[in-house]
Amino acid sequence: MPKDTTGVTRHAEELARLDRLAHLMDARFRLFGFRFGYDSLLGLIPGIGDTVALAPSAWLVWRAHQLGLPKSKIGRMAVNTGIDYVVGSIPVVGDLVDFGFKANLRNAAILREHLEQEAATGIRDVTPPRR
Repeated sequence: MPKDTTGVTRHAEELARLDRLAHLMDARFRLFGFRFGYDSLLGLIPGIGDTVALAPSAWLVWRAHQLGLPKSKIGRMAVNTGIDYVVGSIPVVGDLVDFGFKANLRNAAILREHLEQEAATGIRDVTPPRR
């Protein structure tokens, strides 16, 4: 009986989408050798910028939960997102921290590491499909 790879492909595609989101939010642009993304730019808007940037970050954590990450890893991701939000809300200092603390890239790495461990044990294959 052939192996069902539709679930494998879906998970690999979802992981690729979440990686792209994390990259857009934390490392889309380069200026003077520094990488930053929309999270840092939105954080410059007083009052609402960090709250707006919280939505994609929270979505990444929510998708990780749906993909079956254990509570401990979801907790680490939530702490990363919380630090980014709370510290980022501090005027000036928070904007500087936003340039260095890449919560979305950290969270995407936690997700990727977990899914790759599952793939190594044969639970789930997350290799991106060949195009």
